[in-house]
Amino acid sequence: MEQTFAIIKPDAFAAGNSGKILVRIYEEGFKVRGLKKLFLSKAEAEGFYQVHHGKPFFDELTDFMSSGPCLVMVLEAAAGIKKWRDLMGATNPADAADGTLRRQYGSSVGENATHGSDAPETAEFEISYFFSGLELL
Repeated sequence: MEQTFAIIKPDAFAAGNSGKILVRIYEEGFKVRGLKKLFLSKAEAEGFYQVHHGKPFFDELTDFMSSGPCLVMVLEAAAGIKKWRDLMGATNPADAADGTLRRQYGSSVGENATHGSDAPETAEFEISYFFSGLELL
């Protein structure tokens, strides 16, 4: 079993799709080991996305991620990172396969409904950014 980090982003939350996405997560066989509803500050979003600091989209991304509530989660499944990324679909919802979350709920590259770790090292950082070990069940 492998843990990964996931976010249901402010656009999906505002559109009322967070519950639908959670249902899909359970239907796909993930175990939810941690779950929090947060309203990130700009500074918290900047810290989380520090790897993108200095890139042209950084300010837009951190403004968006601090624009409304989101759900942060630790998911677990066999090959969990790949499984979650496959369920999310391509970053650009227009390029995402039918049946993926981003195709169904995303509207643009910037507002694509979900986030997920891309590697074990990334998952470790992202999980620890939002969760202590005592919060993971």
